[in-house]
Amino acid sequence: MVEPVPERLDFPLAEEEVLKLWKQLNAFQTSLKQSKGKTRYSFYDGPPFATGLPHYGHILAGTIKDIVTRWAHQSGFHVERRFGWDTHGLPVEYEIDKTLGIKGPGDVARMGIDKYNEACRGIVMRYAGEWKDIVTRLGRWIDFDHDYKTLYPWFMESIWWVFRQLYDKGLVYRGFKVMPYSTACSTPLSNFESNQNYKDVQDPAVIVNFPLDEDPGVSMIAWTTTPWTLPSNMALCVNPQLDYVKVKDNTTDKVYIMMEARLEALFKKPEEYTILDRLKGSSLFGKGYKPLFPYFSERKKSGAFRIFVDGYVTTETGTGVVHQAPYFGEDDYRVCLANDVISRDGAVVCPVDASGCFTEEVTDFKGQYVKEADKNIIQWLKQHGRLVNQGTYVHSYPFCWRSETPLIYKAVPGWFVRVEPLVEKLLHNNSQCYWVPAFVKEKRFANWLRDAHDWAISRNRYWGTPIPLWVSEDYEEVVAVGSIEELYKLSGVRVKDLHRESVDHITIPSTRGKGVLKRVTEVFDCWFESGSMPYAQNHYPFENKKEFEDSFPADFIAEGIDQTRGWFYTLLVLSTALFGKPPFKNLIVNGLVLAADGQKMSKRKKNYPDPMDVVHKYGADALRLYLINSPVVRADSLRFKEDGVRDVLKDVFLPWYNAYRFLIQNVIRLEKEDGMTFVYNADTVVSSDNIMDRWILSFTQSLIQFVTQEMAAYRLYTVVPRLVKFVDMLTNWYVRFNRKRLKGDGGTEDCLRALETLFSVLFSMTQVMAPFIPFLTEQMYQNLRHLLDPSLTKKQNVDSVHYLMLPKPREKLIDQQIERSVSRMQSVIEVSRVIRDRKTIPVKYPLKELVVIHQDQQCLDDVQSLESYILEELNVRTLTSSSDKQKYCVKLVAEPDHRVLGARLKQAYKSVQKAIRELTDQQLQGFQEKGEIDVEGHTLSGDDLKLVYKFDSKSGTSLSEYEAHSDNQILVLLDVTPDQSMLDEGVAREVINRIQKLRKKAGLVPTDDITVYYDVSPASDNLARVIQTHHGYIQDTLKKGLQPFPVPASGDVIIKESAKLKDATLHMAIVQGEGSIPTGTNGPSCRYINVQLLGLQPKDVCFVPSSGEATGRKGTILLENPSGDFPLSYWDLLQRVAMIFGLQEADIKLYTPQKGGGVTLVTPEMQNGLKPLHGTTIFVSSKQPSAADVSSASVTPDPSCKYVNLQLQGVKLGSLQCGVRGRAATILLENPVGDFHLTTQQLVQEACRVFGLHNKALHIKEHPTAAQDLQPTRDVLPLHGSTLYVSQAM
Repeated sequence: MVEPVPERLDFPLAEEEVLKLWKQLNAFQTSLKQSKGKTRYSFYDGPPFATGLPHYGHILAGTIKDIVTRWAHQSGFHVERRFGWDTHGLPVEYEIDKTLGIKGPGDVARMGIDKYNEACRGIVMRYAGEWKDIVTRLGRWIDFDHDYKTLYPWFMESIWWVFRQLYDKGLVYRGFKVMPYSTACSTPLSNFESNQNYKDVQDPAVIVNFPLDEDPGVSMIAWTTTPWTLPSNMALCVNPQLDYVKVKDNTTDKVYIMMEARLEALFKKPEEYTILDRLKGSSLFGKGYKPLFPYFSERKKSGAFRIFVDGYVTTETGTGVVHQAPYFGEDDYRVCLANDVISRDGAVVCPVDASGCFTEEVTDFKGQYVKEADKNIIQWLKQHGRLVNQGTYVHSYPFCWRSETPLIYKAVPGWFVRVEPLVEKLLHNNSQCYWVPAFVKEKRFANWLRDAHDWAISRNRYWGTPIPLWVSEDYEEVVAVGSIEELYKLSGVRVKDLHRESVDHITIPSTRGKGVLKRVTEVFDCWFESGSMPYAQNHYPFENKKEFEDSFPADFIAEGIDQTRGWFYTLLVLSTALFGKPPFKNLIVNGLVLAADGQKMSKRKKNYPDPMDVVHKYGADALRLYLINSPVVRADSLRFKEDGVRDVLKDVFLPWYNAYRFLIQNVIRLEKEDGMTFVYNADTVVSSDNIMDRWILSFTQSLIQFVTQEMAAYRLYTVVPRLVKFVDMLTNWYVRFNRKRLKGDGGTEDCLRALETLFSVLFSMTQVMAPFIPFLTEQMYQNLRHLLDPSLTKKQNVDSVHYLMLPKPREKLIDQQIERSVSRMQSVIEVSRVIRDRKTIPVKYPLKELVVIHQDQQCLDDVQSLESYILEELNVRTLTSSSDKQKYCVKLVAEPDHRVLGARLKQAYKSVQKAIRELTDQQLQGFQEKGEIDVEGHTLSGDDLKLVYKFDSKSGTSLSEYEAHSDNQILVLLDVTPDQSMLDEGVAREVINRIQKLRKKAGLVPTDDITVYYDVSPASDNLARVIQTHHGYIQDTLKKGLQPFPVPASGDVIIKESAKLKDATLHMAIVQGEGSIPTGTNGPSCRYINVQLLGLQPKDVCFVPSSGEATGRKGTILLENPSGDFPLSYWDLLQRVAMIFGLQEADIKLYTPQKGGGVTLVTPEMQNGLKPLHGTTIFVSSKQPSAADVSSASVTPDPSCKYVNLQLQGVKLGSLQCGVRGRAATILLENPVGDFHLTTQQLVQEACRVFGLHNKALHIKEHPTAAQDLQPTRDVLPLHGSTLYVSQAM
């Protein structure tokens, strides 16, 4: 049974209820069981660390993954989704080091690796519970119960297997390499790790002198921002191709050699120096100089402290002379190695320990942390006369991504994977992958691959997967172990765990007589583990071999752009090295989520709202959609703003929810009032011929088609804007334009078509958007599914919307012509609204005429086909279309953008401004088409000109009543001069608006039985007159009784309120129960038109027995009866005209008069019935009437024929026959004028017919409380204009 929908929905609370439902259904696991056996869609989830809580970056990536995998499931695939945890490495160890006060390897040795690792193990899953709660609350379906953790022994064993394969392929070697080094974590980092966290810092910048051996009076001068590396100086380097100078400092008379292009590094003005000589850098090669510090001066004998040349020295910074500390810089190492200052197996000059402190070799600074020693080193240089200049330098510098401390570059021994030989294969495999957005693949990632260096995979740490290499003391014998079983065979020791405390003590007998082999001390970089997760999560190749091989590469992965040099890279390197193919087929790269001020989100700065606070305030759906509908899904950055999440709720969810609520409301009303149960079956539903029904169905199917195409291309960012547009189209166009139909004003059948259309659209979009908005769609679906024909869902589990397959686009419903027509209608309406806003004329106030001008006749036909919607929405009496702009004396004029053009054109602006204002209409049309125009030799485009339409004063024709506006396609003219009757109607609409707001405030729904009472003070105000003259219109719109004060003493007042309307006060009270409509209401209850013969005579009227001939030439035809029911079509109207005038045999045509004396032919193409003709006169003729005929005709807005209104009382809705719903009706007492007067008996018969009370005895009274019925002999003509009250006899 469908449930009523509350007016307001607490979205976060509703999501909590959906979570309970999913838990009750075990929904995720149930969906997996349903898809078992279907084609597999493989997905890899990059493992996060559980040592911290999820941030917006995790939420964003998780949302992308959830949307794509849900979509794949609902597209008919089986999608396993396992959560993974990165449990090893620096993030864990750094937390333990801080907690236990561990400063370096010695502290760990004293503590014991087993205890240290046990401490690490204890915090690894610190926040696992919170992660599960948060991820679940965000609506992500992923399996936590069958997760993988990098600390599982079976996972670690697969890591060993991966390494063994690389080793056997000759891709592993031990080397000594200068690498980024974290002194806080006492370990080297890979290049991609060091690139993750650059910051702008201010470092000391010093220029130091190096006196030449051949002439101590001349010194080389070198510049550095790392004074701490100077004690390890071994050489100097210059650029061989560039010019250097011997220069005298005129202030100190000292002579230096430096690059000529860098003189500014030391001197501010040319007067401060004298150039003594010029020389090429190459001429300095091999010259010796005096060592800076004495610590390693003995190495001068073996070739150190000389000048070398290399192209890496540039003109950009420094003095053009670079000091070389070979074990603290990659280029330094390369240059010194090439010039035999150092050798690969020689003694290492690296006087800095694992914690970044100077060793005993550097006696003056022993034990000092290198960065803190800078100031002492500078002081030493000054005291010893080696400091030339001192300053500071701001530059971008790498920081440790875990400890947030500056990195240093330091030579360390380690194990490497050869990546450089794989570069071409890596580039080829990358080209086989599909990336969104593509530029990250083609630029950033490809560039990184081209410059890829060998990968340092070892870390001098403890908590990680041990590198499975057993070596002899001289490293001559090396054994790589690829499994637990292999280790047992080689060592005789069987282990269950593979961490260091379990394997470090194990030895393997040498096969070369070198005693026993011991395991190397290093562990794997945790990036090696995450890069191996495709294999290790399945314990490949030890288990699940076929399952893995059948689903590799993965169909889809997604992570942030920071993983370009991280997980994406390691995945590709390992899959290329192992299998020669890429690890994934499709990849979505997201950008970074920043704080609102553009800074990195910081817990310390508290510059962003807590994610769960946002979820509790607005709901997870709103947060998900906000993130997806942002530049971050295109790998750009997003400045997170909480207001954006709120706007999703306000602009997308609330309107969508209200459309859904409106549907349910009217389905319940249909059942209550008409006794009809709404059941939807797409296979048997009757096609609607209503153009708006066909349009929204077409638009929806086009959207489904679009979303299907875009999701196939993984372009999530294009979907949400179209969803936002859909919600706008659904609520602001379809529902708004069809509210009366949906409420049943057009009769039961028309109501059903509209409800079926709205249900179809809402249900389809609930299915399509379920992967994006899992909670709200589920909440709607749980109610909507009760309206489905049960025969459609037999033998299916339809307990959740997420069990349903996505709907296929129904292309037969797509009608591009209708979509085009409605789009043009929307343009006309939106442009016209601009005019109303500009003139501050509310839509409540009707206007006379709307003129639409366009050169394309098809466009005009499209607009004309939707005339009734345009007239009703804009509240305009008539619509005229034309392709002749000149006829209405309208021309384009241009105004320059003074600020933009003034700043750009400067002196030339005055003449250009004058020329702009003289541009012709034709020239400006060309500007509209081309987008640019040449004025006085200057090309103007875009917003340089503001185009407006103005009436041509030179035409001599006055069109002052019109206002013009255009969207550069359609030109609209709106007559903005309302007459008094139009102003009165606007006031009547204001009254309706105030009453409807009061109903809403009281929480009432349309089916509630109420009566509205009113009063106006002062009673003499115009407002009282307007309500009286528009009483029938107001009551018809409200569909409730409207009575003047006082409220009966027995009345149960629900709510009362007073409101100011212009100079009067409107007092309103809503009373429980049905009241009656007072007598003397003004105007018929039903819409009507008057008809008048022109050039024709009435004939015999065959439908009235013994009637003879009609004599009247004027008549009245009701366009509906009862009010809101059974609207007449064009053909009905034609038939009624022929009947009342006895013209069945005549060839008649219908014409409406136009302003200026002309007429327009009424045609069957008029959409949405004949409502726009209400209150007008139609001429009936066999040919087009002449202007003289029209001018001689007398036209009145009041009904030509006498009538009475009927008000039905005491009869339950749903008990009426023939689908009758209305309670107010109109009976014509004559027709044509003066002919065929009704008797009382005939009036009773008409009342039975109109209200569907056939064969029922009725009471008809002149007053609702009258004791007597209308007397049978009563002459009814004097009752003209009054209201009679109809009830069923008991």
